[in-house]
Amino acid sequence: MAALYDCSVPSELLTGMRLARAAIGRGEVVVIPTDTVYGIAADAFNPAAVTALLDAKGRTRSSPPPVLVPGVATLDALAETVSQPVRDLVDAFWPGGLTIIVPARASLAWDLGDTRGTVALRQPSDPIALELLTEVGPLAVSSANLTGQPAATTASLAMESLGDRVGVYLDGGQTDTVTSTIVDASVVSGAGSLRIVRHGAISAEQLREVLGDLLQIDPPASRTDG
Repeated sequence: MAALYDCSVPSELLTGMRLARAAIGRGEVVVIPTDTVYGIAADAFNPAAVTALLDAKGRTRSSPPPVLVPGVATLDALAETVSQPVRDLVDAFWPGGLTIIVPARASLAWDLGDTRGTVALRQPSDPIALELLTEVGPLAVSSANLTGQPAATTASLAMESLGDRVGVYLDGGQTDTVTSTIVDASVVSGAGSLRIVRHGAISAEQLREVLGDLLQIDPPASRTDG
């Protein structure tokens, strides 16, 4: 039976965090607030848990989830290489609403789906998400909604969409209505080599201020699913 915990109430926060940690440790999925929209989260290093996340959303392995990390040290641990433009983006926009696709470290024992050797990483600024990440490590996270439905901006909306597919919902209040911006920085070879995959919380103009001509800007595409 799904349970929702109001994290503005100290006793519920403690209980909800404890149960969320335990659920993640068992390979189950939980719903957490982030600084963009609510996310459905699973242990990034547990292939069965990642599969459960994709199944809960109605996705296939062709749509691998991004991974939330607690800080830059984890970026260095998970990425095969971290280019200077990526470090510049991290310095400017982490923690915050920017997801960066980088080459995944080949030695990692994980299976996020059909990633083609890359991983999409983000450090959120939400304190509940950051505390959980610090305690349990990197989490595979996608927006807490069925594929094709609008991204959830409250825990209640996430519960309406996902129901008993998720056992623990952490309610951190209303979140933003905009998903993170995704930039593909897996290959940095010259002008226009970093590409915006999804427009979102960080504008193209903000990215251009950091990256200059390295950034390729395409017209925004309409997308509600995170």
